[in-house]
Parts: sequence; structure tokens; C-alpha cells
Amino acid sequence: MNKTGKIVIVIVLIVAVAVVITLKPNKETNPGVGIAERLDAVEGMSTKVLPRMVDLGADKCIPCKMMSPILDELKSEYEGTLIVDFIDVWKNPDEGPKYGIKLIPTQIFFDASGKERFRHEGFFSKEDILAKWKELGVDLTNPVSQPPAFERLTAAQADNRARDQICYMCDGDINAKTLVTVQTDKRPVRLCSPHCYFIMYSCLTEDKTDFEKKVSVTDWAMGELVPATDAVYVYDMDGETGRPVVKAFADNDKAEAEQKSASGSVIGWEILQDKELTSRCGFCDRAVYPQDAARVIAGGLHTWGCCSHCALGVAARTGNDIEVHEKDRLTGEEIIVKSLDGKVASLEPATAVAWFGQRQKSDGTWGSAGCFHQGFFVTAQNLEKWVEQNPYETGKLISISQALANKMKLSPQQIQKACKIGECVPK
Repeated sequence: MNKTGKIVIVIVLIVAVAVVITLKPNKETNPGVGIAERLDAVEGMSTKVLPRMVDLGADKCIPCKMMSPILDELKSEYEGTLIVDFIDVWKNPDEGPKYGIKLIPTQIFFDASGKERFRHEGFFSKEDILAKWKELGVDLTNPVSQPPAFERLTAAQADNRARDQICYMCDGDINAKTLVTVQTDKRPVRLCSPHCYFIMYSCLTEDKTDFEKKVSVTDWAMGELVPATDAVYVYDMDGETGRPVVKAFADNDKAEAEQKSASGSVIGWEILQDKELTSRCGFCDRAVYPQDAARVIAGGLHTWGCCSHCALGVAARTGNDIEVHEKDRLTGEEIIVKSLDGKVASLEPATAVAWFGQRQKSDGTWGSAGCFHQGFFVTAQNLEKWVEQNPYETGKLISISQALANKMKLSPQQIQKACKIGECVPK
């Protein structure tokens, strides 16, 4: 046999050995499952089809950047249920024409078969994206994406405080040294402080001419009620909170003595009124202390929200996109909400939720418990702890997106009447 023939035989033997090794059963393979079944299983795993959303944008345009955290949340929360892709058409200019887009960002919805079902141009909120999938018949229900259900519609403790010891405005306890009363046709309205009086005053819709003549304040030194316009006031600041501290005196000398022993300024009623009414809620126009209020940026202008929900209402009242900086009512941690076209565009932290304080009306329906009973929290756990610490609170947890949506549904007439008392009458 020549040399060439030997080489051919060696090659044939090597190929034969390789074939035998390939066909030899793998010890790790379940011998009870046939080759066909194993192939079917692998094929089933590799060909699972899911609905898909493609967002075509760029990492520089503002609405595209606002879509980024929404895409990240959808990817995380609906993994295995929805495919979410982002294509930067500035970095990949050939991709835009493939999808026939006209502007960025554009979101395209494909069903599990790959057929385009819908496309949207511009910013698209997470809430609207999920609603559109639902409209298209795609169920993306995922408990992870929804705030945990929590509500308390019956107070944990009966409020047995005497009626005359509860502030008409904030429902807080009345300190006898700072009591303010407003005379009405039925009975005096009792308030815990001059500040709550000015909140009430700013909510009135009646003619306010000479309204101050109905108001009495408590002399800090003597504990007796005196006409508000006749008193003088020591106006100071709390060193820890930065909130104003107001003490009323019937006697100017006693006011000056208090001012010298502590600090602050001695001022009259008109100056006090000017100070108290300087900062107002950008939604309902209530008087606020900036230290207590949410900070709101709307159309480049800075304003306040007397509560977290009214802060969101600035978007409805002005028609502008807003940025809200609010504090967790339990811990004081900052929560930042940004809106675009009346929807929540970004939320920091993403776990933040809202408390919708509610009270049952005489007809059995439920309504808002008022601005003093609303709040944001960085987590649902913080909200629940706060509710536990406030046994009189009733209401429910809602998403901040829902809180904004509730405000955006208000008509101009409803916004105009928001938080207004109408008449100064006791509860």
C-alpha cells in the first residue's frame, strides 16, 4: 500500500471515531427522554415570543431622556413578559428609516407575532404605555409594578377630644396661649394659631371687608382674648424648624419685654397680615409657610404647594410641566416629581407613593380630608408607619401618577373653587 493510501485510511478512521463519539448518549442526558422530545423542548425555549415595544430616540433630547427611567422600569418589572428595546437613532442613523419614524422619541408597539399594532410620537408616560397595551388586548398585569394596596377607612382610635379643643383648620390640638377665635352667626370658630387663621382667611370667598373685626387673639401674658387689630405681636423664628413663632400681647410694654428676653420683632396687625399672606399655594392660593410647603417649579417660575397633592395641582392650574420637591412626612427624605404633558415623567425615588386622606360624608360617600391630611412617602412602608402613628387618619395609598391624574381631571371651575371655604362656619 502506498503512502497516499495509508493517509486516506487514517483519515477515514478518525472520522468514524468522531461519529461514534457524537452519537454516544450523554450520561447527563435523561435516558428516558428521546432525542425528538429534547429537541422539541429546546425549540420551545428558544422560540418563546413576547410583545415588544421599541423606543427610538437619542440620549441627548430632553423628552428622550425623560423616557429613559420609564424604559428601565418596564424592562425590570415586566422581564419575561414584555421586550423593551431602545435605539439611539443619532448614534445609529440607519435605524430610523427602517422604522419610518418622523421625530423622536417614537414608541412602536409590536404584538407577539411581530405585527405593528400602534405607534406614538413624543414623551409617553408609563401609565399611558400600560393602558395602551391593555387596550391592545395584552395583559401585562404585574404586582411588582403596582403599589401595594393599603387603606384605612375606619380610624384606629376614636377622636374623643372636646370639640372646642380641636383647630378648625388643621385638626390639631389648641394651645390656650395661641388660641384665635373668629365670631360667626352660629358660634366662634376656634383656631390653634394666628397662622391657621390666615390660612382660613386666604380660603374665604365672602367679602372680607372689615373681616378682622370678627377676630380675637389670646394675650400671651394674661391668657385673655383681645381684638386682633388692637394687639401687638412678637414675630420670631423657631431655631430648629425655621417656622415663624407668633405671640400676641394686649400691652406693648409686655411685648417689648418678651422680645428682649427672647428675640424677634414687635409688629402690628397689618404687618403681621402682610407677612403671613406673602407665600401662597400655587394651586389653591392658601397662605403657606415655605418651611411646611412643597417647592414647585412651573414654567421656570417658583411657587409652593400647601400640600403634596396641591403641589401636583399646579400643573392643572397653570398648564405647565412642573417639578415638585416634597418631603416624606415620616422621615423628611426628599421626593422629586417631574411632569410632562400632564403625566409623571420621572419620580425619585421610584418607590415613592401618595397618601390620599379621605373622610366619609353624611351621605356615605368619601371625599378629601383636606390638605393637612395628604402626603408623599418614599416607600409604602413609611406611609404605613405614619398612618400607625396618626390613629385618626383615614384614607388610602395611591400612586403619585394617580394623584396627578386626579388633579388633571379637574375643570377650570373646580380648580377655582379648590380648598375654598365659602363661608366661615364651624364644622
